[in-house]
Amino acid sequence: MLAVYFDQPGGPENLYLKEVAKPSPGEGEVLLRVAASALNRADLLQRQGRYAPPPGASSILGLEASGHVAEVGPGCHGRWKIGDVAMALLSGGGQAQYVTVPEGLLLPIPAGLTLPQAAAIPEAWLTAFQLLYLLGNVQAGDSVLIHAGSSGVGTAAIQLTQMAGAIPLVTAGSQHKLQMAEKLGAAAGFNYKEEDFSEATLKFTKGAGVNLILDCIGGSYWEKNVNCLALDGRWVLYGLMGGADVNGPLFSKLLSKRGSLITSLLRSREKKYKEMLVKAFTEQILPHFSTEGPQHLTPVLDRVYPVTEIREAHEYMETNKNVGKIVLELPQ
Repeated sequence: MLAVYFDQPGGPENLYLKEVAKPSPGEGEVLLRVAASALNRADLLQRQGRYAPPPGASSILGLEASGHVAEVGPGCHGRWKIGDVAMALLSGGGQAQYVTVPEGLLLPIPAGLTLPQAAAIPEAWLTAFQLLYLLGNVQAGDSVLIHAGSSGVGTAAIQLTQMAGAIPLVTAGSQHKLQMAEKLGAAAGFNYKEEDFSEATLKFTKGAGVNLILDCIGGSYWEKNVNCLALDGRWVLYGLMGGADVNGPLFSKLLSKRGSLITSLLRSREKKYKEMLVKAFTEQILPHFSTEGPQHLTPVLDRVYPVTEIREAHEYMETNKNVGKIVLELPQ
């Protein structure tokens, strides 16, 4: 099969398509013939040599994919059969023509969605669902500040926040991104390049601050985050795009707010946790992708590239211009 490959860490120019052995499904696994796979920041970091796959995971890039069931391995429980369309949450391996998936990490594709749209759901939407519902304990009426509001996770989090009856606020780096976020349901958006998002958030919440922050930035935002966190607020950290170091009295400021700092990753979690997450998401959230009305959910795609243009796709993601997901289509 063809797979996205790189021989040594570095820039997008190191990426190429390589013929590699097609995997075989093991106990409780399904083989997916991949139609599309979405890019994630983790792919860029792994390519740069800064984020190794978890032990036992494929070293091929790709944390989510959509396609057709090609084989069902031994010990599967009969839910999936050959030819079924499905999307998958992966620890790696999605940017190839075939990938093996534990059967509990496959999701049915909602009616009306294309395979590229479906490929944009698993990693981003399961991350947003986990951050808001399982870790952030979002409640109706909460105000939620979502950093990188036009990213894959951000565009999912805006919609899931609204669905919970909470109020989504976002930060982004351009007017275009903020307009797109507001179209998706953000109550307000702040351009971090032009204004202090912390002060703007306090102004919007009439001084109360936000109950929940979804933060993929980290170090460079700590002070502003604590400043605009409400009393007893929850700050959920899931990325370090703004660095890992903190200088200053983080603990005393957080303590004075009685704030909770919660951290999370999804890729490195054990299979049992991911299966629980997939099951909850499939039951509670997935039906809303194919229903009309105020609670309708939609994956946001920015660009779709053929996998032969993998270098261009990585270069484009590095410009930070995308609104929603960048998807790769695999040759069928």
